[in-house]
Amino acid sequence: MSASLGQRAVAELVGTAVLVAVVVGSGIQATELSRDVGVQLLANSLATVFGLAVLITLFGPVSGAHFNPVVTLAVWFTGRKNGDGMTAREAAVYVLAHIVGAIGGAVLADAMFAEPLVKWSTHDRSGGHLWLGEIVATAGLILLVLGLGRTGRAHLASAAVASYVGAAYWFTSSTSFANPAVTIGRAFTDTFAGIAPASVAPFIAAQLVGAAVGLGLSAVVFGRTAPAATGAVVPHGGTEPAPSAPRARLSAERHLP
Repeated sequence: MSASLGQRAVAELVGTAVLVAVVVGSGIQATELSRDVGVQLLANSLATVFGLAVLITLFGPVSGAHFNPVVTLAVWFTGRKNGDGMTAREAAVYVLAHIVGAIGGAVLADAMFAEPLVKWSTHDRSGGHLWLGEIVATAGLILLVLGLGRTGRAHLASAAVASYVGAAYWFTSSTSFANPAVTIGRAFTDTFAGIAPASVAPFIAAQLVGAAVGLGLSAVVFGRTAPAATGAVVPHGGTEPAPSAPRARLSAERHLP
């Protein structure tokens, strides 16, 4: 479908808000139903996988379903030389929508479970091993998102991205935030999924490093340019009736957290 920037921004805001509500809400529910941390993480990760898959399927045709500033920045960076690629203004709007949506989603989850609407998290997540986990998680996510678009497999994005995020919950030491907006939002809730405000900046720094690594790996593995779009690509955004190949490629590079 062809969507205006305003429509795409709303889709990104709502999608990010629901994603964070799923992450935070399922974490609260898990801690209320079980005292076993392993069971809590399992419930949290499964809810995130299913929720993310649904959100990508629903909002992908509208905005590309980034739900993540590093994905948006990667899409902008890789397409910045194309006249019809994502502009810096569009990227800025997306990132703002992600941050606002993430904070709103955390507050919404707290409200649904009768928690304080805003209570800074006391869950310290500092340490070099955790930051390394975020670098790995984010690099893998960016490599996957760009790789799907560049190999004509964007139709697998909802399943592939959600599956990767679910796996990264378990194989990374940080439980794979891999999303600056989600990291900020989770600082607003002192629950299972929270992160202390003092831990936010190092996590985001690690995510940006991971994004750069993912971009580099993508260029090495898939090349610097993408193949022509195929019918598997789901177009999104813009006002033109049909996207050109570069625009269609950008629609494939979607997420998305």
